[in-house]
Amino acid sequence: MKSLLTDQNPADDVSVRTLLGLGASHRDIAHLRQLQLAPLRGRGSLRLWMGVAMALIAAFTMVPHVRSVIVAGWLTCALSFSLWSYRSFATRPLGEARIAGPAEFALCNRHAFYSALLWTVPFWLQGLSPGTDHALAMWATTLLMMLTLAMIAHSLPTVCILYIAPVSLSAAVALVRAGAPQLAVVAVAAGLLLSFFCIRFAQNHIRFRRAEEVLHEKSETVSLLLREFEETSADWLWQTDSNRRLVHVSPRLAYALGAAADALEGQPLVQALSGDAWETGNFPRSLHDMAERMKRRESFSNLIVPVTIGGKPRWWELSASPRLDEAGKFLGFRGVGSDVTEQRVSAEQIAKMARFDNLTGLPNRLSLNEALARALDQAQSARSRCALLMIDLDRFKAVNDTLGHPIGDKLLAQVAARLKGMMDRSMTCGRLGGDEFAVVLHQAPSADEAEEMARRIIATLSRPYVVDNHQLFVGASVGYAIGPQDGATVETLTRNADLALYKSKDKGGNVVAAYVASLHAQAEERRVMEQELRGALDRGEFELYYQPVVTAEDGTLNGFEALIRWTNQKLGSVPPGRFIPLAEDSRLIAPIGEWVLRTACHEAMRWPANLKVAINVSAEQLTDPNFASVVVSALAQSGLPPHRLEIEVTESVFLRDGGGAAQLLDQLIGLGIRLSLDDFGTGYSSLGYLRKTQFSTIKVDRSFVVGAAKGSIESIAIIRAVVALADSLGMSTTAEGAETEIEVDTLRALGCSNIQGYYYGRPMPAADVLTLFRPPENLATAAA
Repeated sequence: MKSLLTDQNPADDVSVRTLLGLGASHRDIAHLRQLQLAPLRGRGSLRLWMGVAMALIAAFTMVPHVRSVIVAGWLTCALSFSLWSYRSFATRPLGEARIAGPAEFALCNRHAFYSALLWTVPFWLQGLSPGTDHALAMWATTLLMMLTLAMIAHSLPTVCILYIAPVSLSAAVALVRAGAPQLAVVAVAAGLLLSFFCIRFAQNHIRFRRAEEVLHEKSETVSLLLREFEETSADWLWQTDSNRRLVHVSPRLAYALGAAADALEGQPLVQALSGDAWETGNFPRSLHDMAERMKRRESFSNLIVPVTIGGKPRWWELSASPRLDEAGKFLGFRGVGSDVTEQRVSAEQIAKMARFDNLTGLPNRLSLNEALARALDQAQSARSRCALLMIDLDRFKAVNDTLGHPIGDKLLAQVAARLKGMMDRSMTCGRLGGDEFAVVLHQAPSADEAEEMARRIIATLSRPYVVDNHQLFVGASVGYAIGPQDGATVETLTRNADLALYKSKDKGGNVVAAYVASLHAQAEERRVMEQELRGALDRGEFELYYQPVVTAEDGTLNGFEALIRWTNQKLGSVPPGRFIPLAEDSRLIAPIGEWVLRTACHEAMRWPANLKVAINVSAEQLTDPNFASVVVSALAQSGLPPHRLEIEVTESVFLRDGGGAAQLLDQLIGLGIRLSLDDFGTGYSSLGYLRKTQFSTIKVDRSFVVGAAKGSIESIAIIRAVVALADSLGMSTTAEGAETEIEVDTLRALGCSNIQGYYYGRPMPAADVLTLFRPPENLATAAA
C-alpha cells in the first residue's frame, strides 16, 4: 500500500480534525501519527528536565503566597509525574514504523491532559479567590511552560491543546476571581492563539515531512536505478564540478580509466581521457571539441572521442549536460559514457570491406572511382593530365576451369602483389572484380608515359607463377584513356578505358591499346553483332563450307576442312575472323561449335568412306567438361566412324590451360579421333605439346608457304624442320594456303604430306561438295 505521502500531493494540508484525531480514521492514520510523533523521539530527557525546572520555578513562585507544606506537596506530585511520564515513554521509540502510531498518539494526549490537571492546581492553592500577584505569577510560569511545550510538541496539536486549554481557562478564571477580568481575556486569547499556531505548525510539519519523504523516495529510486544501471550496463556515469574536474568517481568509471577512484577525484576530465597527450597538448580533434563544448557549458550527445587507457588507444562515446542549482548557478557536468572500441573497430572493418577487396587487399571499384575523381579534379585545376589503365588477365579462365577457384584466387593474390609492388605515391591500383584490375596515374605528362607503364605491367604480370606446385602462365591486356581529354568524368573515362581494353583483347591479348574516338563506333558495331549472333542459330543463319585437302604427291582428294559462314539480314556476310572471337567472349562458342560438329559429321556421311572431315575447335570449347560427350553424341547420331573425324586445335589451347585440355584431347584420341595442330610455327612452337599429345597432323601456316615459294631461306628451313619432326614422330604435315603452281611444287619438293589451298579448290557449300562425287553420266542426266 502506498504511504500517505505518495497518495497525496505534498502541498495539500491534512485536515484539522484528522490532525486532532477527531475525524474519521485516515486510511493510513498510523503513518500520519508516526510523522507527528517523530519530533519527540530522543527528547525524553529534555521533557523531564523541562518539567522539573518548571515545577521548581512554579514552587519558588508560590512560596510567598502559599504555605510551604502545600507547595512541597504539589512540588512532590509534579516531580513524581515528570519522572513517571519520562519512564512511560523511555521504552517507546516514538515515530518509528514498528510502533503503532495511534496508540502512542493517545498515550501522549493522556499525559498532556494529566499534566494540564496538575498545572491548574497552583492557581487555586491560595484559595478560590487568589491574589492578583499570585495569579499573574502562576500565569507567567505556565505561559512559559506552554511555549516550551509548543516548541517541543508542535507536531502534536492535540497534546498542546489538551495542555493549553485547561491551563488557560484556569488562569482566566483565577484572574477573574482575582479582580483582573481584562487579564483573564488576555489569558484566553493567548491560549487560543497558541492553540491556533500549534495547529498551523503541525500542518506545516506534515507538509514538510511529506515533501521530504517524497524527495527521499525519489532519490532512493534514482539511486536504485543508477546502481542497477551501473551493475547491469556496460556504461558508466561521470560527473564534474564547475572547473571540469571529476567528482564522485564511480568504481566502474575508475575501472574503465584504469586508475583508483581516489586518484581520479579532482582530476580534469580531459587529462583523465588524454593520457600522455596531456603533457604535450596534442589532443585529437574530437577531444578538443568536447573540451570547447564543456568550456561553453553546452550539452553534447553521443560524442565519439579517442582516449588513452594504460597507453592503449580506446574509443569512448560520451554524453553530458550541465548541472544547475535552483538559482541557476552552474555546478558542473553530469553525463554517461561507454566504451565503443569494439563497435568502432567493427565499423572500420566494415568500411574497409566496403572500400577494399577482400581477396587481394587492393582498393575496390568504389575506392578506385574516388581516386580517379581526385585525379581528374587535380588535372583539371592544374591543367595537367591523368590516366586510367584497365587490365584484364589473359588465359585466367582456364586456370579456374581446370584447377579450381581456390588456385585461381591464390593466383589473383600473387597478381595483386606484383601490381602493388609497381606502384609509387602518384599511382593507385585496385581490383575491379574477377580478373580485372585498374591503375590510376594521378600524373601522366603524356600518353607515352601511360603506354610505358602499361607495357611494364604486361611484362611484370606475364612472368610465370607458382601456385601449389603448379607453374602457371597468364598474360595481361591493357587499355588506357587519358583524362580529361578522353573523358572529364569518372564514368566517361572509365567507359573509354574499357573500350580500349576491348580493343586490346581483340588483338589477341598481351598488348596495349589506347583509346581513340573510333572505338565508340566499333563498340556499337560489336554490340549489334553480339545481339544478332545470339539468335543466329535459331534463325538458321549459319552454313558450313568445305575446303578440299589433297595428297601432295598425286593430288588425290583425302578430305575437307569444315569452315563456318554467317549471313545476317542486317549485317550481311560476316567473316569468321570477326564473329568467332565475339562468340568466344560472349560464351556462345559452345552451342555454335556443337552445331558445327553435328552438321559436319552428318554431311560427311554423304561422302565417300575414304574422306575425312576436319573441324576447328576453340580453346573455350575444350574447357567444357561436356565436350567429349558432345563429340560422342554427334558421331553416334550421324554414324560417322571416329577415324574420319579430325579435330583441329591451336597452341592457344595449351597456353590457356593448366592440363585439362590435354586430358580431354587424350580422351578423343582414345575414341579413335584424329588430332591436328594448326598454325604450328606461328606461336610458341613448343615441342612439349607434341610430346604430351599424340597429334596425327601438323599444319604449316600459309606465311611459311608464301615465303618458301619466294625462296626465303628461313621459311624453307622451318618447313623442312617441321616435316622432319613430323616424319620422326609418325605424323603427317598439311600445308595451308597454296594458291599457285610454284607454291605447290615447292611444298612437294620439301616433303609435305598434304596440301590445302585455292589451287585445289575454294571453300564450297555442302551441295557443291556432293557434285564432286557424281559420275559424269549422272551429271549429264542432271543437266538434261
